[in-house]
Amino acid sequence: MASREVSAMIKQGFISDPTPSLSSSPSRTTSTITTSKLYTPSSSPPPPQTEPTRPFPNQTLFEMMSEEHLRDSKAIEESRKKTQTRIAKFLDELKTCSSNYWGLGSGDVRLTVVSRDGHRVSMDVHKRVLSEKSRFFAEKLSQRKEKGVSHTVEISECDDVEVYVETVVLMYSDDLKKRLIGENVNKVLALLQVSAAIMFDAGISSCLEYLEAVPWSEDEEEKVLSLLCQLELHGSMTEVLQRVLSEPSTSVRTDDIFLKLLSGVLQAKDDKARREMKTLISRLLREDSFDYNSRVDVSKDILYHLCHRCLCSLVLCLSEAMCVDSSRQDRGVLMAEIAREADNLQWLVDILIDKRMANDFVKLWADQKELAELHSKIPTMYRHEISRITAQLCIAIGRGNILVPKDSRFSLLSTWLDALYEDFRWMRRASRSVDKKLIEEGLSQTILTLSLRQQQVILLNWFHRFLNKGDDYPNIQRAFEVWWRRAFIRQYADVPDSSQMQITICNYPT
Repeated sequence: MASREVSAMIKQGFISDPTPSLSSSPSRTTSTITTSKLYTPSSSPPPPQTEPTRPFPNQTLFEMMSEEHLRDSKAIEESRKKTQTRIAKFLDELKTCSSNYWGLGSGDVRLTVVSRDGHRVSMDVHKRVLSEKSRFFAEKLSQRKEKGVSHTVEISECDDVEVYVETVVLMYSDDLKKRLIGENVNKVLALLQVSAAIMFDAGISSCLEYLEAVPWSEDEEEKVLSLLCQLELHGSMTEVLQRVLSEPSTSVRTDDIFLKLLSGVLQAKDDKARREMKTLISRLLREDSFDYNSRVDVSKDILYHLCHRCLCSLVLCLSEAMCVDSSRQDRGVLMAEIAREADNLQWLVDILIDKRMANDFVKLWADQKELAELHSKIPTMYRHEISRITAQLCIAIGRGNILVPKDSRFSLLSTWLDALYEDFRWMRRASRSVDKKLIEEGLSQTILTLSLRQQQVILLNWFHRFLNKGDDYPNIQRAFEVWWRRAFIRQYADVPDSSQMQITICNYPT
């Protein structure tokens, strides 16, 4: 075998390193191999070598695998010991309960529980208790009615021996509900499953009362619902499921709930609470878009009803602002209301885009000629939030999240592009959340979806404005470059008529 191959196999751990070592043992599972050079007694020992400390120098692959196996074995053994300790505690409790609460002597039933891996636990229990508490044991033990005769019962293939033992202990308890206080939901679910399997009705009722009373995490809720559906306990589990079962809903009732929730957010008086609830509801609605086929979602009609309400409020506020003297103190309050309504409309548009319902809003926004006219007469510092709606739509169109005809896209820009140009400087300065590059990219992409003639009209207009205003205007040079190449370099003629194309069909022998 070539020396290079041998060296590679040594590094990978398949062949032991032939270098002499001070200690070695074939049976060891962990080892640290220390190598040294041979020297005669007359010569001085070699100076100590300083090497970087490594946890397992020269450790082979086999040794690392053995070590990992040893760690896993120790963990399993530790877990088994803890389980045995808890089982022993339950068995002691069983003896105490049988004598103190039931006044019983030694058991007349030898009950053995066997796990899937063969682990066995045996306990001496009483036929009287088992028969009174469990319909399963009552049926099995009724076949032997002679007094003084001991019985042997074995339950095999158990998922969790510890839970079975604890369930038997519960049969001897005088207060099951108190006994479950402090347990976790997963433990009680396991007890419920065993109680249902052996028809321990008091145990089932106590577990269900516990589950009805305690809070659940989301993971626990899934487990509770899954187990209850699996056990089919019918009427007895109704109380537990009340917190998750909804009444049969109609679209009218659902729309009424969503309308109240969304209207409440839009009209909230506390700005901080309004922002927090907007974030929360947006996240919840976004989750609805991906989860559960049977979900009940907010309707398009409700969202557009609220959009129209916000648009009417904006027109009213801007109309009033035109008539208010700039020296009056209530002008500032009115302008704050304008910003608030614009922010509300931005939130609704975000929801429409997420729900893929925003196509109709593009036309609705493009048709707001009166609002656009009023907008141009209001100071920029108060109106720039309105132009963010146009930016939202352009970003969504540029990403392909809104699909509308070319005429609607051009109408949108015809109505609102000048306003966006004029407000762009204030939009950037007033809010850190405004992404300049994102707006410029969305605007560029939207312009490039238009006809070449429409692109030319918009981009030549932008060209002259940009030369005079510079960074105060959005930089859409990329769109300008693409239009230039389309117009002057890569000129495309009309697509030739292919209606005269002939198609010949040939039959090939099979």
